[in-house]
Parts: sequence; structure tokens; C-alpha cells
Amino acid sequence: MAMRLPSVSATQEPVGLPRRVAALFYDSLLLVAVLFAATALALAVSGGTLDGRTLVFRTYLLVVGMLFFGWFWTHGGQTLGMRAWKIRVERIDGEPLRWRHALLRLAVALGTLGVGLLWTAVDPERRAPYDRASGTRVVRT
Repeated sequence: MAMRLPSVSATQEPVGLPRRVAALFYDSLLLVAVLFAATALALAVSGGTLDGRTLVFRTYLLVVGMLFFGWFWTHGGQTLGMRAWKIRVERIDGEPLRWRHALLRLAVALGTLGVGLLWTAVDPERRAPYDRASGTRVVRT
């Protein structure tokens, strides 16, 4: 049986709050553009009769947002904002995230209304509650 070598990032220092917030700001700008495009698509499909206050439409936008983050995290561990700030999300064992990790991470982040991000400022491993719940960490690339 072959011995598994630790990932390169296993020795890297975890990323703190300022860099995470900066990456999230970049990503929020891109996400707004994606949500605008998703809304335009929904308007086209509905023939312009879309009611933005419905639970169906809000759920649709939530799913689009989750797919946005989930796809990037499961395909390289970096959103565009994370790439700009040279950070990556990975599992504790250094492996890439799978969809179950990404969705759990997103669910806990949404459940804490994003306030869990502030926990990284005091956590000794700089992990937010959603990192702990999903077995992930954010490291420099």
C-alpha cells in the first residue's frame, strides 16, 4: 500500500479574515452579474411576466448562487475572487471538495447568515463554522 504524501498546502498558513472578505467582495460583484443574467433568462422564459417576490423565483436565484460557488469550489477550489487573492478552499486532508462538501459549506454559511466568517478572526486555525462542519480550510496558493 502506497503512503500518501501530505498536500503542499498542509504546511501553509491558513487564510485570515481580511483576505477572505476581500475575495468575497470580488465574488459578490461577479455573483450579482450572474444573478442578473439568471433573471434575464427567467424573464425571457416567462415572457416578461416574472414576479420577483415569489418563493419559486427566490429559490431559483438561491440555487443559481449555490451552483456558482459549488462549481468553482469543486473545480479547482477557487472562485475568481479567491484566485485574485491567491487563496483556495480544500478539504482538511488536502483533497479537492466534492459537491457534498461544497453544499454543506454553503448551507452552514447561509444558516449563520454569513456571520460565521467573523469567527475566523478568533479561531486558532482560522476556520469558520462552515469550514469545520464541512471539513474544509482556506489556504494560500
